Amino acid sequence: MKAYKTIVETASRLIAGRKLTIAFAESATAGKLVYAFSLTPYSGEILKGALVCYNACIKEEVLGIPKAMIETFTPESAEVTREMARRVQRLMSTDIAVAVTGLTTSGGSEQPGKPVGTMFYCVCFRNEIHERKKIFVGEPAEIIELAIEQIGKTIIHLFEKGA
Repeated sequence: MKAYKTIVETASRLIAGRKLTIAFAESATAGKLVYAFSLTPYSGEILKGALVCYNACIKEEVLGIPKAMIETFTPESAEVTREMARRVQRLMSTDIAVAVTGLTTSGGSEQPGKPVGTMFYCVCFRNEIHERKKIFVGEPAEIIELAIEQIGKTIIHLFEKGA
């Protein structure tokens, strides 16, 4: 079993134990994050839904993120990811919102300090924003799985802090 699957199941159990819900706005992970959460025994209790907005136009047209923000910070940035999380939380009326963007292949907004493998994610919970930038090395599938693992660990950590 891949490491992220156990971590996602633990995070899901913690969410279900508190009778909370979760929703996702995904870009680079292209739906694999919500899919991982959907495979847990708790999915029916916790999962509200997800929006895959791989192309920036979906971030603009569906989530309503201003085009100027995307142009200023790039579609794969902490700023856009944070806004995605905020907007999906409102859109889906959920307790926890997770957004993720990043660069799993070349051809995006890579630059010095933001190479391929850079992933941004944001977890909104109880009016708090927990955001991270991680740089992973590997093939696209490996980068995505490592990002899912880190997101799961972040959610677990929130509950360990007493949430």
